[in-house]
This record gives sequence, structure tokens and C-alpha cells, in this order.
Amino acid sequence: MRARVPVALLALAALLVAGCDGSQPLIKKKVKEPGPFPAADRPVAGIVSPRWSTEEARDRLGEAGRVMEFADIRNGMTVADLGAGEGYYTIRLAARVGEEGRVLAEDVVPAVHEALADRVARERLDNVSVRLGLPADPRLPANSFDRIFMVHMYHEIAQPYEFLWRMRPSLRRGGLVVVVDADRATQNHGTPPVLLRCEFAAVGYAQVGFRELRSAGGYLATFRAAGRRPDPAEIRACRMK
Repeated sequence: MRARVPVALLALAALLVAGCDGSQPLIKKKVKEPGPFPAADRPVAGIVSPRWSTEEARDRLGEAGRVMEFADIRNGMTVADLGAGEGYYTIRLAARVGEEGRVLAEDVVPAVHEALADRVARERLDNVSVRLGLPADPRLPANSFDRIFMVHMYHEIAQPYEFLWRMRPSLRRGGLVVVVDADRATQNHGTPPVLLRCEFAAVGYAQVGFRELRSAGGYLATFRAAGRRPDPAEIRACRMK
């Protein structure tokens, strides 16, 4: 007489066979997050306001025009505006890149992000997208941007090495990161140029341009990806003197 196999055992056998046929495994392996990253060895400025100055005052000084000229912003480019705030650069970049270009505006403060999204919709800027970023990760799509703008916000990034590491793959070949900041201590809402260059270099960026820019409150520095992106364990924090 043939013994009967319990239904539960037959079901288990079927699941085991299915797991060996090239389909998805029953237990998914958790993907290991990169890191840990070194902490910034210097003070981090708090986010105090989405506005550095009034837009009218900045335009009277010709700030945006000079910055976009020095950054070589052209029609059809794709640009990310990180720490976009109320959208001073977002609006002007949208006009500069034209209908064939794209601007991704991002901020980490939900209320600021919502206000900027309302402004973009109100002004019908069809070539602008607005996204909420994370403090340590801009969450930018890979190989997508000709320029990444970081205007008066770098000193507010609490985890600069992780932020820059995660941002790097989003640059296209020949793409540049454009940093505008003041030449003063980070706790005073600026970044000394030597420190800025050191922190970018630690994550695999090379500085390709620098100029004083008083109309923008300090200086403009540009960086490109150079060589390979280091493993997080290889990154060494820059020390302030």
C-alpha cells in the first residue's frame, strides 16, 4: 500500500523547486548600504533661511547673470539647483537653458520645497521639476547633469563626504559642480576655499576653476569628477587649521 504524502509537505517541495528554477529567491538578500563615511572635521552651519538676499538686490548686482556666464550655462543643458530655496537661481536657470533644457530644483526643507513647487507651477515653468532631497543624499539620477549648482548652501551640509560621494555619479561626461560661497568660517555661513578644495578632492573631484565674485557674496569655484570614486573607507576628512 502506497503511503500518502501530507499536503503541507507537497506544498513545501513545490516552493523549494520553484526557488531553484532561476526565478526570484524566496529570501531576498539585503543590499549593504555604503559607508560609514567620515564626519566633517569642522563646524556645520544651521539652515537659517531660504533667502540669502532679496532677488531685486541680487539682480541689481548682476549676480545670476555673472554666475551663469562663468558656469557656461547654455541652451539645452540639464542643471540641478541644490538648496534651491525660494528659487532665485531656479527661475533664471530655466530661462537660460530654454525649452530644450531641464532644471531640477531641490531643497531639504519640506515647507521650502512646497513653496518652490507652488512658484514653479504659478509661473508655468514646464522645464523645471521640484524634488525634496535628503540631508546626506541629493538622490540625483545617474549620468544626467551638465551642471550642478550649490549656491550659499555647501556649509550647511552636515555630511559633506557622503553627500558629494552620492552626488558624483549624476554628472555627465564634462559636467561641472558650481559652488558659490563666502570666504569665511563654516560656522559663519561660508567655506574657506582651501577647505572646499580639500573636501571635494577627498571624494574624487578636481577643481578646474576659481574666481572671486563679490556680486555673489564671495567666490565661484567649479569642480569635475576625476579618476575613480573612492570607497567610503578610503576617504579621509580634511582638518581645519
